[in-house]
Amino acid sequence: MANLPPLSFEFYPPQTQEGVNKLKHTAKELNKYKPDFFSVTFGAGGSTKERTLDAVFELSNSDFNVAPHISCISSSKVEIKELLDQYKSKKINHLVALRGDNPSGAINSGEFNYANELVRFIKLEMGDAFKIDVAAYPEVHPESESAKQDFINFKNKVEAGADSAITQFFFNVDAYFKFIEECQKSSINIPIVPGIMPIYNSKQLIRFANNCGAEIPRWLRFKLEDYADDLDSLREFGVDFISELSETLIQNGVPGIHFYTINYSKTLSKIIKNISQS
Repeated sequence: MANLPPLSFEFYPPQTQEGVNKLKHTAKELNKYKPDFFSVTFGAGGSTKERTLDAVFELSNSDFNVAPHISCISSSKVEIKELLDQYKSKKINHLVALRGDNPSGAINSGEFNYANELVRFIKLEMGDAFKIDVAAYPEVHPESESAKQDFINFKNKVEAGADSAITQFFFNVDAYFKFIEECQKSSINIPIVPGIMPIYNSKQLIRFANNCGAEIPRWLRFKLEDYADDLDSLREFGVDFISELSETLIQNGVPGIHFYTINYSKTLSKIIKNISQS
């Protein structure tokens, strides 16, 4: 593990007791790699609020370092402050601050429109009680009107007080490095950690990519189609591909790697084993 940058892992809040047990097992397995933290996602419009809280406290009570996602869309300042107070009372000091998505068909009725407003609110209300990560989009947020505006939005989050950033997942490393170059030109110096999505399931991956604006290169789409009905071969290919992508990033001195786990550990363990031996 000495050759690796800091690692972190993202979970989603489980819906059942079986899912909770699986999450605890996955966290225990991945904790072997001494991650900086585990993050836990927050559903559209706060739709998983209680389950997110339960998952965060379950992990925190097991002495894992946890960074809850906190999204502000459809939320009031009072609701956000209550959530911050709960986390602070549990000695949680790291957040991933996001605008978040509206639930399907819902109209935003909250007091925040953008993530930079949330970051500024957290800093104003809580000072330096929390380290704040924000999202970065090397391939441009799917709702942005332009790449220029998307970069301005990111810069606004940094200027509001973000301490570091985690990128949306990508498969084209050039997009990440170009984004870093643009940040350096604009005197943005916070750590920007690449987010990496292992390949578990081709249909699931394509759906995720379409939703978040991540480009799947043409050659990779063909590979996914070739392996569509053969999960074992797909995941074997995915381990090799994601290992190579991660190694390229590490060789170029990234400040960390954030893995999107989908609450699985087996595939990730193979990837980490590969990159720790490179």
